Parts: sequence; C-alpha cells; structure tokens
Amino acid sequence: MELIFATHNKNKLKEVRSLMPSPIELISLDEINFMDEIEETASTIEGNALLKAKTIFEKTGKNCFADDSGLLVDALNGAPGVYSARYAGEQKNDQDNMQKLLQELSNISNRNAHFKTVMALIIDGKEHVFEGTVHGKIIHEKKGSNGFGYDPIFMPDGYDQTFAQLSSEIKNTISHRANALKKLIHFLKAN
Repeated sequence: MELIFATHNKNKLKEVRSLMPSPIELISLDEINFMDEIEETASTIEGNALLKAKTIFEKTGKNCFADDSGLLVDALNGAPGVYSARYAGEQKNDQDNMQKLLQELSNISNRNAHFKTVMALIIDGKEHVFEGTVHGKIIHEKKGSNGFGYDPIFMPDGYDQTFAQLSSEIKNTISHRANALKKLIHFLKAN
C-alpha cells in the first residue's frame, strides 16, 4: 500500500520510515514533486494536521497522512504549543526557538512539559486522527546532538538524558510521534 506522508522534513521522514511496517510504502512530498509549503493556519495542532492532510488528498486523490507537533510547557500555559516551529519568528530556527524558551523559563522552577503529536490520516476519503504524547521537563541548557527541534532541552520522564542524547532507537519507541504513529499503524493493520 502506498501512503503519502505530507512532509518536507527529512528528519521527520527518516524517523517515521524507520517505524513503518514493510507492506506500507511511504512516499514523501518531495517524491511526488509537491514543493509548496502548506500554511499552518489552524489554531490547534489537530487542525494543522488535518489541514495538511486535506491539502495533499485534494491535490493527489491518494491516501495520505500528515502530522503536526508541539511542545506544551506547563508554566507558560501550554506555549509554545501550536506555534512551536515558529516560536522565535517565521524563520523557524530551532536554535532561536530553544533560546527564547530557555530565557522565558530562566526564573521559573516548574519546568514540566509535554510533546504532543497529532496524525491525520485520510484513507479512501475518510479522516482519522491519532494523538501521541510524551511527558518530561525542560532542562536549563542544551545537551546532545541527535534529533531536531527542542530535543536538546527536553528530558522525557524516566530518563536522565535529553531526546538529543538518546539513541534514535530509544527515542523512536517513546516519543510523541512514535506513540501517535503506533496508533495509526495499528489502525492500518486492523483495516
């Protein structure tokens, strides 16, 4: 079965491909020559995932899925949330985003946070939504060089390393994206 994954993010594509079972052939937007940037104009993570999936389905008529993720920090009332990728500006720079977040938390002791991913799947024109989360805390300085986004400052509960320090094998079993993807794969296998 061919399934388009509505992303241009090579890190995300690699992560998801490593978890997708072999009967499903994952096709990226680059592989179908869809080079447009899909504007994330929804006010929720779920809304953005659905918006991206609907855009690709309308353009191609093929089964597809899209995801959107956000980092929600308790002390910041869930910010950066839906604005996680562009928290420090439209340039979507990971280093700038982390720096802004660390500055905002500099005098705050409650550093609890969670990542949330929503995956929107469209199969034969029907929409299905799957959510995954992982809880942890924001540490005080960047550690590690693996991963992307906020990975160097997010330490998942039960671990003493950040997502950027953990091996991709461990991260891919506990991450928010992995948790949402497991639900999506279970649905595909059951149907």
